[in-house]
Amino acid sequence: MSRILVVDDDDQLRRALRINLAARHYEVLTAADATTALTVAGHTPPDLAVVDLGLPDLDGVEVVRGLRGWTSIPIIVLSARDAQATKVEALDAGADDYVTKPFGMDELLARIRAALRRAAPEPGAAIVQTPDFTIDLAAKRLTTATGDVRLTPTEWHMLEVLARHPDKLVAQKQLLREVWGPAYENETNYLRVHLANLRRKIEPDPARPRYLITEPGIGYRFTP
Repeated sequence: MSRILVVDDDDQLRRALRINLAARHYEVLTAADATTALTVAGHTPPDLAVVDLGLPDLDGVEVVRGLRGWTSIPIIVLSARDAQATKVEALDAGADDYVTKPFGMDELLARIRAALRRAAPEPGAAIVQTPDFTIDLAAKRLTTATGDVRLTPTEWHMLEVLARHPDKLVAQKQLLREVWGPAYENETNYLRVHLANLRRKIEPDPARPRYLITEPGIGYRFTP
């Protein structure tokens, strides 16, 4: 189930979007202003955001920039502003699509589906094979020779972020932002605890890790 954040100060429109998205089995988060939107996204990271530009506290472009600063999720701007310069500004800030109000609900839903499809991993790139286990990123499964390994959602998300960047250093703050959100980017103790649990589940010798490598004080690296 994809999680969608709807940011709009129009109560009626926000309610209509929530109802239509929930009816199509999306999990829906809502916010009526920019500050709430960034706080909600930080604590419960969405898979896609729909953002109005005319917000009461900050311009919606600032929400786009704020989200793009720590996540690569699709962002669809929904606005009554139809000037080309405004569209260019929103797209340059990091938006993926721009829908002008008034709009057709079916069209918006189609654009959301398309954006989520584009954000999904390619089938061929979704399998990570190592000598000791296989990670199926699309199916969210970790398998060894003896069967599936049960991971908590947090453990899976950590492994997923690292596995999508094989042999590349992922900074501590980046990992914290992607797994927990920007509000937690200084909670490095979270990483130590959950990574230790993850190593116990997947490393042949957790005391001498082969796959989840720590770069002290900097970050972590997954070496398949």
